[in-house]
Amino acid sequence: MQPLAGVRVLELGTFVSAPFCGKLFAGYGAEVIKVEPPEGDIARAHGPFRAGKPDRETSALFLYLNTGKKSVVVDPRTAAGREAVVALASRCDVVVENFRPSDFRALGLSYEVLRGANPRLTLVSITTFGQSGPYASYRSNNLVAFAVGGQMFITGTADDGPVKNGGYQADYQGGLNGFSAGMLALLTAERDGIGQHVDVSVQQCMAPVLESGIPYYSYLGRWSPIRRGNHMSSFIGIYPCADGYLGVHVMPRNWRPFAAAIGRGDLLSDPRFATQADRTAHSDDLMAEMYAWAADQRKRDVYARAGAGRAPITFVHTMADLVDSPQLNARGYLQRVDHPVAGEALYPGPPWWIGPAGWATGRAPLLGEHTEEVLRDLAGLSAGEIAQAGAAR
Repeated sequence: MQPLAGVRVLELGTFVSAPFCGKLFAGYGAEVIKVEPPEGDIARAHGPFRAGKPDRETSALFLYLNTGKKSVVVDPRTAAGREAVVALASRCDVVVENFRPSDFRALGLSYEVLRGANPRLTLVSITTFGQSGPYASYRSNNLVAFAVGGQMFITGTADDGPVKNGGYQADYQGGLNGFSAGMLALLTAERDGIGQHVDVSVQQCMAPVLESGIPYYSYLGRWSPIRRGNHMSSFIGIYPCADGYLGVHVMPRNWRPFAAAIGRGDLLSDPRFATQADRTAHSDDLMAEMYAWAADQRKRDVYARAGAGRAPITFVHTMADLVDSPQLNARGYLQRVDHPVAGEALYPGPPWWIGPAGWATGRAPLLGEHTEEVLRDLAGLSAGEIAQAGAAR
């Protein structure tokens, strides 16, 4: 039996953060009911699409974020839709949402309303700034979250300034932390019989992953490290090679095996590179040697030699490299899932392993696929009430 079998989650979220949180609940066995407006989650309009043709059932982003869920079309902007949402919440253990606080309240779906229908309910709210504070009502997106969380400040180069990380990593951090916090609140509700409102601020989720950034500034009253882009130094950085990029991270204890792995034993006798301090002082010279060495190397060949000699060299994995990864495939991480409209595709598996029955990757739902079933059997609505709940405003 999966670890979250018997748990029921109502997902009112859209795009990335709340859907990723719901995806984790679903993957580990919870029944996740995804409420979508008549036009669908906005992620359904986000490409790429199968065969390059826009289709709300074939968005790669939506299909990934919503595996294993049920889709129910309800328009909470209407009175009937709002009542349907409250009725569903009364039968669920967790509600996940990522509306702006003011927008959620405007729908008449505050925690007080939901708790009135279900005192044991855990509400997980994922927003950029949280439910309180001077920025709580601000509109935001993934780029804003990167900026206000401090991640952009330490990323990039000294000459070109801050750089945003690829993808929607800030939103995914919100979803991951929302799942963890939601599970903690769920355990507390099981113990005490009372639910609570979990307030997840993506800004706060980003700040702890800045390494020692805040303590460093707090200790010294200033921030002195500079943005170094792909090179912290000549011996810690990324170098282009014949078929990709190689990453090196040479500590003093690794210098000898590193020189051997790259076939440059002569570097060991070069006085410019005798110690780590020497290598730092002559970083430009060593970097030139490294660029010249890497230029005609093939990444997998170098990786194999480095592994055999315990040298700190890896290669930057492309998406094709990840799909072909012998490590990921040996662990059964990549899973094929079929979809009635989008067809078969490969999907990442669980972020952590808790046994062979721990995770299941079901397909993403069609828009409104489970509307009648869920609203009739779970919320107790009649056919007429179901039609009203899903009617566009």
